[in-house]
Amino acid sequence: MPSTMSPSHQRYLISAAILAGLAVAFGAFAAHGLKPVLAPSMLAAFNTGAEYQMTHSLGLLITAWIASQHPNNPWFTRAMGLFVIGIVLFSGSLYIMSLSGISQLGMITPIGGLSLLGAWACLAFAFYKISKN
Repeated sequence: MPSTMSPSHQRYLISAAILAGLAVAFGAFAAHGLKPVLAPSMLAAFNTGAEYQMTHSLGLLITAWIASQHPNNPWFTRAMGLFVIGIVLFSGSLYIMSLSGISQLGMITPIGGLSLLGAWACLAFAFYKISKN
C-alpha cells in the first residue's frame, strides 16, 4: 500500500531517525574515544550536545509523525524546521567547540537553544490550534 504521507513529512521522519542514530554514535564516541583525550569540561560539553541531539531528535520524530496526521497545520512544519536548525546549531557547535577548543563557537550555541525553544513553542501552538478545531 503506497504511503499517503507527504514527502516533506517523510524527509523529517528520516532526518529524525538519522539524527537520533548519530546521537548514539556521538555518545559512544565520547565515552570510548574522547574520554581519555578531552578535558572533563570539554567532554561534558560534547555529552551535552549528544544528549540534546537525542532528546530533540525524538521530539522531531514525534512531531513529524503527528504532523503527517494534521497536514494543514503550519505550526508543525515550523516546529520541525526549528528542531533541525536547533539540533545542528546547538549540538553541532558543542561538538566542534569540544573537539577544536575554539571557545568562540560557544556564541552559536544559544542561537541553537533559542531555535529549540521556538520548536517547542510552535509545537505547543500547533496542539492549541488542534484543540480549537
